[in-house]
Amino acid sequence: MKTIPQIILMTMTVALAQPQESGKLWPEGRESDVPELHRYLPGPGEGNGAAVVICPGGGYGGLAVDHEGHQVANWFLERGVAAFVLHYRLGSQGHHHPAQLADVQRGLRTVRGQAGDCGIDPSRIGVMGFSAGGHLASMAATLFDETVYEAEDEIDGLSARPDFAILCYPVISMDSQVAHRGSRRNLLGPGRADDDEAAARVSSEKNVSENTPPTFLFHTVEDAAVPVENSLSFFAAMRRYGVPGELHAFEKGPHGVGLFRGDPVLRHWSELLDHWLRNSGFYAGEWGRAALSGTVDLDGSPVSWGSLTFYPDDEALPVTTIRVRRGQFAADENGGPVAAPSRIVFEGSIWEGSRDAEDGLVHLESLRPGGGALRFAPDEGSGEVAWKFYTD
Repeated sequence: MKTIPQIILMTMTVALAQPQESGKLWPEGRESDVPELHRYLPGPGEGNGAAVVICPGGGYGGLAVDHEGHQVANWFLERGVAAFVLHYRLGSQGHHHPAQLADVQRGLRTVRGQAGDCGIDPSRIGVMGFSAGGHLASMAATLFDETVYEAEDEIDGLSARPDFAILCYPVISMDSQVAHRGSRRNLLGPGRADDDEAAARVSSEKNVSENTPPTFLFHTVEDAAVPVENSLSFFAAMRRYGVPGELHAFEKGPHGVGLFRGDPVLRHWSELLDHWLRNSGFYAGEWGRAALSGTVDLDGSPVSWGSLTFYPDDEALPVTTIRVRRGQFAADENGGPVAAPSRIVFEGSIWEGSRDAEDGLVHLESLRPGGGALRFAPDEGSGEVAWKFYTD
């Protein structure tokens, strides 16, 4: 008699951290639907000093506090970043602009005021938002000096400017051609929903300046609720004013995806964000770079085309890649590697010079097969080095 094997399905769950504390944003609360700040802090010795205030989306009519709040806060905790999920006031409850801007300004000031107690570097506090929450985050990044409420305590004397911004499929423009109508109506209120001048004042692409912080944007071209033109217009304004940042527009994907880790393509947006945060220096405190130049040979010939990538031992520090061309490389103190012990990975080819079919692209982590990992500890200042790699 044949036996049918039993298939045992095991469901694995990941324990997600809960907010350690949820506190009122304002000293005495504000009207109904009291805005709150939900705090997620890394454990002892696990934090890197960075922090972010997260604004969930919901068209200014609701709050997607799970996939655009709680889950994202845990993603940051995995990276040692303190996260604060902002439960801001909503237009659906009768609260209209500038109430939401007041809430996010107060949230950023509150985190800055708690920095010492929470192990946070007050110069590395960012803001993040999804959809309408992305619009709120974009207002925080562009209207941080705008006075929208009367100071209530010493916290309100602190800066409301975020040090970086992350905008995910954000509502940016309130122009009727590309605006998310529900967000515009809920933000401005029924009495001003058709007021184009009022809408223009809160169209964030019009408020970008040279003081806007470095910004990361993520969108999908297929987004039918909030057109990708919202992110494109903000990024174009960043370019005009020289604001550093990145824009990633994926072809496929609906609106409101959150982290979307189950999707084999879209899940990479958060990995791109992780790289951007690290390479922009937001995971690390103060650090210096080295101006570095030199030569690179492969099997006795100058490398025609290649790269050297420096991976610091401290994973919070930025990774740096320097191009090699015609056997030489050079990087000044702005583009050179971090002045810290690092592992080096070389990739390159000498085919352009030899035209030998056997001289293909190689990827090496040591000077020769079987050798130890290539390591280097550049000092701040300038230096020269020569590396000779061998394939056998």
